[in-house]
Amino acid sequence: MNLTSRLKGFLINRLASAPQNEKSSYSQCGEDILLAFVLAELGIELPVYLDIGAHHPSYLNNTNLFYKKGSRGVNIEPDPHLFQEFVKERSEDINLNVGVGMTDEIKQTDFYVMTARVLNTFSKEEAERIDETTQYKIEKVIPIDLVSVNTVLDKYFKDKKPDLISIDVEGWDYEIVRSLDFSQLERTVFCVETLTYTEDKSEKKRTDIIDYFIEKGFFVCADTYINSIFVNKSVWLNR
Repeated sequence: MNLTSRLKGFLINRLASAPQNEKSSYSQCGEDILLAFVLAELGIELPVYLDIGAHHPSYLNNTNLFYKKGSRGVNIEPDPHLFQEFVKERSEDINLNVGVGMTDEIKQTDFYVMTARVLNTFSKEEAERIDETTQYKIEKVIPIDLVSVNTVLDKYFKDKKPDLISIDVEGWDYEIVRSLDFSQLERTVFCVETLTYTEDKSEKKRTDIIDYFIEKGFFVCADTYINSIFVNKSVWLNR
């Protein structure tokens, strides 16, 4: 049975077996269900995760499904208002009210809070593009502390690197991916937003992100158009 058939069977069984009062997925397009399948194929039922740009503890969230099952990890959400929801709902996780930058040289920068908070970003260019081309506007700009992703990994994942890293930061995704030390993350499964947001159907797939993962020995194991799931090719073939 090929991967596509096995994935289809997994999705059917997952949806059929879920209690009627239980959400089958908390992600935008079922990414958490796809991730559960991929991780299970690698022998990981309860992944340790790092969620960068976590947004909300349950709404449009790629790690809440695993938290409900007993997994624990680190959530990074720079919006102070949204961060308080993690403190309440995901108290057994490590929750950080900071932004993720490429290096530790810049300690603080402007954070653009949009009228649709799912579009919040540190990218001035992205915030202004959204403000000018969509119905959503820049609500306010606030200073937020930054920490590099590798510093987070060194501090909170000393003993075990994350099994899953989810990245959704509206404009800085590529830069953060490029700053990662992939030599320590060969067994990590990634879920990264790879589509720009527009309202006029002119959205573009971020092939630069996809190409960079391929360069690092990963392949696109699944894709929901909005997000791509990447797995190290060698790890997958030797599972």
